[in-house]
Order: sequence, then C-alpha cells, then structure tokens
Amino acid sequence: MESENPNQRPQQESLFTSIFFNILAPVLLLTQGDRLIAEPAYVLIIALAFPVIYFIYDLRRRGKKNLISVIGFVSVLLTGGVGLLELPRFWFIVKETAIPALIGLAIIGSLKTRFPLVRTFLFSPQVFDVDRIQQALSERNNQPQMDRALALSTWMLASSFFVSAVLNYFVANYFIQTEPSVDKAQFNAEVGAMTGWSFLIIALPCTVIMMAVLFYLIRQIKQLTGLEVDDLVAAAHKQPDSIN
Repeated sequence: MESENPNQRPQQESLFTSIFFNILAPVLLLTQGDRLIAEPAYVLIIALAFPVIYFIYDLRRRGKKNLISVIGFVSVLLTGGVGLLELPRFWFIVKETAIPALIGLAIIGSLKTRFPLVRTFLFSPQVFDVDRIQQALSERNNQPQMDRALALSTWMLASSFFVSAVLNYFVANYFIQTEPSVDKAQFNAEVGAMTGWSFLIIALPCTVIMMAVLFYLIRQIKQLTGLEVDDLVAAAHKQPDSIN
C-alpha cells in the first residue's frame, strides 16, 4: 500500500466548473431568467445562489479558502443586497469599485506585517519550493535582494487590483443604468451583461499583469539562487519523472 505523501498536491479547482457556477449560470439567469420566472427578485436570488453554492462546495471539497474566494463570496452577497433591498445603483458601482481597490490596499499594507500577501498570491509553498529557495538565498547572502524583489512584486501585484478597480467603475457605470427600485428585471439583465463582459474587459487584462509579475519573480529568484526553474517549483507541481 502506498504511504500518503505529505507533499501531495492539493485538489485543484476545476476551471470549467468555476466558470460555469461563477459566470455562465448567473449571466444566463440574469439575462434570460425573466422568461422562466415571473418575479425578478427570485431570478436574482437563484442567479446569485450559484456562486454561493460553489464557494461552499469548493471550500468543503478542498478544505481551504483564500482571500480572493472569500472576497468574491462577500461581493456576491453585496450584489444581492443591492438588488433585493432596491438600493440606488450608486451603491452597486461603489461596491464594484471598492472591493478590488481594498484588496490592492491590503496587499500593500501587508508589507508592514509578518505575512505579506504576495506570499499568499505568488510566493507560496503551493507554487514554489520555498525551503529550497530560502536555503539557496542564505548560502549566497542574497536574502536582502530577495526581500526587495518581493516588495516590488507586491506593488506590481497591487497595481493589477487598482487597474481592476478603475475598469470596474467604468464597466459598472456603463452597464448599470437602471435603479433596482424602478425595474428590478432590467437591473438583473444589466448585472448579467456586466458580469459577462467583465470577464473579457477586466479579468483578462488583470490576469496578464499578474502573470507578468509571476514571470518577473521567477526571473529574480533564478538570478538570486542560481537554481533552474524545475528546482524552484514545489514538488507537487513537478512531473513524476522529475522526482527521484
């Protein structure tokens, strides 16, 4: 019988399932749900239930949560609150702008703590062989340079969320034109359209920025440690034939 590997790769999130529950299902319900369900409030509740259910399911399945998933969960609840309580569209736009901006500020603020968030998002044991990297840095006396690289990576990472905040403001202001108290069905449709377009207008550019930060960090680690890429990544992410 094989012994359990303590470094066994944790269950990975299913990209297709995540997109379906967080984007496709809510968008289809919010834009087309009024054809099936007469009450707009029920359409909104059911549409928002998909990402909420997925958050709970994924948390139980993988036994872990991260900052982004928690904030996304809160964002869904706030969206439901704006629609069901019929708050002015102004508050929906504020929510869409404030959440990524607050994440960016939290990332920068974490530099002053013992647990900078860049180590959660990028330089984490789930991605890198942190112990091996730290040992190589110590042997070469390059820890101060690594700290500076992580600090710069932090500012670069935060910038992706600030870009998201600005884009969110313009996208939400463009798509959300109806007050929930005036026409909840139309408000739902506008939220659905915004959600669909946000994936292209916001998620892709911010993902490109985050990938650029990751490539920068990998290049810096290689230079400071003398290790090759295959030596940098966590054992759980290596190909089986590369592990002795």
